[in-house]
Amino acid sequence: MEYLIFAAVILGFIVLFMVKGFFDYKKSQKEFIRRLRKDYGVLPQKEYKPEKFENISHYFLKHQDGFVIDDITWNDLNMDDVFKRMNYTYSAAGEEYLYYLLRKPCCEEEALSHREEIIEFFRNNPDERVAFQFIFSMLGGTGKFSIYDYLDYLDDLGNRSNLPHYLMIVLIFLSVGSLFVNLPMGILLLACVLIYNNMSYFRVKSQIDPYIVSFAYVFRILDAVKKLQPYRIAELKEELSRLKSCSAAMNGFRRGSFLLMSGGRMSGSGNPLEMLLDFVRMGFHLDLIKFNQMLSQVRRHISEIDEMIGILGGIEALIAVGAWRESLDSYCIPSFAKRMGFSAKGLYHPLIENPVKNDMATEKSVLITGSNASGKSTFLKTAALASIFAQTVHTVPADSYTGFLCRPMSSMSLRDDVQGGDSYYMVEIKALKRILDLTVTDGLPVLCFVDEVLRGTNTIERIAASTQILKSISLKNSMCYAATHDIELTYLLEEYYSNYHFEEEIAENDISFSYKIMEGRATTRNAIKLLGIMGYAPDIIREAEDMAGDIALQGYYSQNCGGRRTKKTS
Repeated sequence: MEYLIFAAVILGFIVLFMVKGFFDYKKSQKEFIRRLRKDYGVLPQKEYKPEKFENISHYFLKHQDGFVIDDITWNDLNMDDVFKRMNYTYSAAGEEYLYYLLRKPCCEEEALSHREEIIEFFRNNPDERVAFQFIFSMLGGTGKFSIYDYLDYLDDLGNRSNLPHYLMIVLIFLSVGSLFVNLPMGILLLACVLIYNNMSYFRVKSQIDPYIVSFAYVFRILDAVKKLQPYRIAELKEELSRLKSCSAAMNGFRRGSFLLMSGGRMSGSGNPLEMLLDFVRMGFHLDLIKFNQMLSQVRRHISEIDEMIGILGGIEALIAVGAWRESLDSYCIPSFAKRMGFSAKGLYHPLIENPVKNDMATEKSVLITGSNASGKSTFLKTAALASIFAQTVHTVPADSYTGFLCRPMSSMSLRDDVQGGDSYYMVEIKALKRILDLTVTDGLPVLCFVDEVLRGTNTIERIAASTQILKSISLKNSMCYAATHDIELTYLLEEYYSNYHFEEEIAENDISFSYKIMEGRATTRNAIKLLGIMGYAPDIIREAEDMAGDIALQGYYSQNCGGRRTKKTS
């Protein structure tokens, strides 16, 4: 009697813990849903470990058809940080697709309009948005690897046959039958078969265990698709229809899958029934047989899996864009002109706190002058980001924006290639050459952004080469924004480039910048004055100013330099 009471108490505690766990889980779900609704536009706190962040690019790497934002442009514009600022996703599919979206400018206004419909639907329908985000959170991540890594790893398994497993099942039944013919011999034969069967089972199981993760994610994809089917959303009619079709093709993958991936086994719960089923699996290799069948299904329907990942990821990425819009100080829906040109009001950089907003309107290429730290590089990055945002997330941080469908590229934040052995100048001319090469290929116009063109060489050759390169870019199927310290370029290229500049103000040994872009070329020279502000000796400042005046007025230095007169170089 005491044992029964003890057993009942233990069972009661187990039931109590299970009930508590269930209610805690439901409570956490309700709290998560409450936060989704309340904190719309509040960026989730995420940790981006280097190895994990690298995997975010893998959907993009698998889908690089057509023009994409190349690595140079991506790094020039600090797009990793831009991505993190926009990443309101909760699943690996959404995260990887958002990255892909930012690197794959869309060339069709109709497709961009469809994205706009989806973004605005979820912004204006919080119940559906929260429901979809919750489903995507259940889809979740894939650990330290991308789903595409796991799918690629399946190829390492080669061709697998169930014939050896079927033979082992036949041997088990034959050895059991031999017990009725010759008991001692039958026992020995059965023992040998079971020992070999178990040894081969654990050897093969250790090989396939790492690959079951990919199957688990495919299951979660199918579950997510199933949960989305009841929704009737006109803006997602085509997407939901394709998801249903792809999911139906995977019915063979689901059938009998509990033999390999039952809930208790995947969670390691220690369920007695699950343990009993494990013995059956070991004896008859049922899970190994099912693994090979599911592997065959995955390989046969890899295109459907890829399409489901793309559609689910695309929907969540656009929901994230809506949340990003909610977080911005201001934004606009871009419009596109049929001819090259740029017009923006209240344009700003989304990563800068309290940014200065700028206006610009031009149908020509643009040359920007001004001193260091005056805002030239930041404006170039802001304009470049605007052109990319317009054709990817259909959202521009500005009061208004009109551009043209284009292929954006840049040559800005370059560095010496120590490992490749290239000097800064070599890195520069290679980066510019790729832009020139693109301008002569078929396709949309090129919109390029160049900061301090050819700064890695001497003044005479820099001005000569820069003039010809920038002129060549402007004459082809392209438009260019370039920043320079060389005022000479504003005269040499004024037929091809509009001139804009940034100014600084020096007063009472202090410097201030307005960061407002203005029409015309820069007219002030404050570099030497800045030396004085930084505490350089007065004689250095005086002689530098005298020399600058000589160069500007006479075209050569008035001092002897090594016995020669040094002519003006710029």
